[in-house]
Order: sequence, then structure tokens, then C-alpha cells
Amino acid sequence: MTTSYTHLDSPVGRLLLAGDPQGLMLVRFPGERGAVRPSADWRRDDGVLSAAIAQLEAYFAGERREFSLPLQPVGTPFQKIVWSALRSIPYGATVSYGELARRIGRPSASRAVGAANGANPLPIIVPCHRVIGADRSLTGFGGGLEIKRFLLAHEAGFAPAPAQQADLFA
Repeated sequence: MTTSYTHLDSPVGRLLLAGDPQGLMLVRFPGERGAVRPSADWRRDDGVLSAAIAQLEAYFAGERREFSLPLQPVGTPFQKIVWSALRSIPYGATVSYGELARRIGRPSASRAVGAANGANPLPIIVPCHRVIGADRSLTGFGGGLEIKRFLLAHEAGFAPAPAQQADLFA
């Protein structure tokens, strides 16, 4: 099946989205280290990715807190377990790498969880930006720490009152 791609102008820059009728496979930030560019066999098709565009636009407008898109991330079984766990972190909340490792039943695997988090092909949709250091510091993010900071602040601005939040990024 042919991979389709499009671009979305967003508050964090021009995002590259790629997928096919079966699901979204990729979201990439501008200037991202190891950035993916459309390959010769990809074709521009905004229609195939229209649901992803609409949901991301709603997210950035503060109108959407969860995504309901068919996803097709390519990764190892362990990475897919981590990516699934990322989707359970509530909007506006953060967890540490160690906590995420505990949640998947691998309490000593925080470094492996960090590596899987860093390999996430669907940032924002699969919210790897919600994972922070044990000391609450912002740590690595493919789009850069400024984008991570923006996403967390964006969610904090639209999230429920602090008394209702679980471990909100400060």
C-alpha cells in the first residue's frame, strides 16, 4: 500500500504526517534530529490524513484532549507496549520514566522505557511529551525541549483546575 503524506502548520511548526487508509504511521517535527522526509514512493494526499489533521487542529485549539485515530506505529514489541502505556497518561498530567516502567511491569527498565519513548513515531498523538525526569526536569524530546515545554504548558492551560490533576507539570 502506498504511503500518503501531508503537512500541517501548527503552533510548534510545520508537522509532517504520514500514513495510509489503515492508519497514521508518522508525525515529525520541523528540524527534528534524524528527520524523515517524504520518500520518492510516498504521495501527497491530504484526504487520507484528514482525520489526523482535524484532530491535531482541535488539540491545538484546546478542543481535544484524546485522539481517536487508527494508528500503525512501526516498532519492536517492547516499544509498542511503552507506546500503549503512553496513551494512558491523562491530558495535562506527567509521569517519570521510572513510573512508566513500573506501569508496564518492568520497574528496572526506565532506561529502556526512555529509549522506546524517544523512538515514538507518533508524538503528540502518543503523548511522549508527558514523560519527564524523576526530579521533574524536562528531558530529551525529538522535537526539542522548547516544543516539549510548549506542549506541556498548552495542556496545563486547558486542563482542569490543579486540585483535579494528577501530577501536573509545574
